[in-house]
Amino acid sequence: MHSDTASAMRSGAADGPTASAPTWDPQQYLRHAGHRTRPFLDLLARIAELPTGPARIADLGCGPGNVTALLTDRWPDAHVTGYDLSPEMLRRAEDEYAGITPGGGSLDFRHGDLASWVPEEAYDLIVSNAALQWVPGHPGSFARWINGLRPGGTFAFQIPGNFTAPSHRLLAELCDTARWRERLGGHGARYVHILEPAEYLARFTELGCAADVWETTYYQLLQGPDPVLDWVKGTALRPVLTALGDDRDAVERFLGEYRELLREAYPAGPRGTVFPFRRIFAVARKEVRPC
Repeated sequence: MHSDTASAMRSGAADGPTASAPTWDPQQYLRHAGHRTRPFLDLLARIAELPTGPARIADLGCGPGNVTALLTDRWPDAHVTGYDLSPEMLRRAEDEYAGITPGGGSLDFRHGDLASWVPEEAYDLIVSNAALQWVPGHPGSFARWINGLRPGGTFAFQIPGNFTAPSHRLLAELCDTARWRERLGGHGARYVHILEPAEYLARFTELGCAADVWETTYYQLLQGPDPVLDWVKGTALRPVLTALGDDRDAVERFLGEYRELLREAYPAGPRGTVFPFRRIFAVARKEVRPC
């Protein structure tokens, strides 16, 4: 899931007057699948070989399963399980990707809440793609996830780091205006718990891991009318759209106001609209202790 987010596994964990799990739309999310997949491929490229084979792998916040399936390209005989909180995303993932893989491995999907998930067996790799930003306090889970790895196993994730960008700042400000505050106050400002790269590095170092942490800003060239609005409809706007529910007049009024703000912040150019997107990456390898 992927972000941006996949449908995160704890997407209802935000503070707010009506904080509830957003309803996710896999089709809308996948409209920008190419740009959303690239950071996951960059993350996979920095993961070393796993300690055992066939590998046991968990994908936390698997969303519609499209990037989970990429794990079986890298480790064809692995047993991979994707976990997600969204029924909509899980149905899409199961319909498209579940089953025996061409390399002799297997891919399955399960309902799971990232805020409380505990490894039920030893894993070679636990990975999360654009999901942890939905989980306040997620660094507090690192110890139990790393404890669930085999010696030499890896925990790796990437998350958006663009929550001060105009796309998110303007959304938060609009939700907090007088005309929307009662219904939407708090729905646009959910990500203050994201750490900076140096802080993630410190957490993994304290846990005794060999850690590789970095950040990248992708200057994405989006196509079509109002492409930034179309992008956030699949991710950051989901809590707002869920809160407005079936009130189509309110939805159209809110989107109209937000659309104008985004057009000014991200003007269209002759070849598309530039949408800078910062992401934070971490790869932590569990220490192999001597016998």
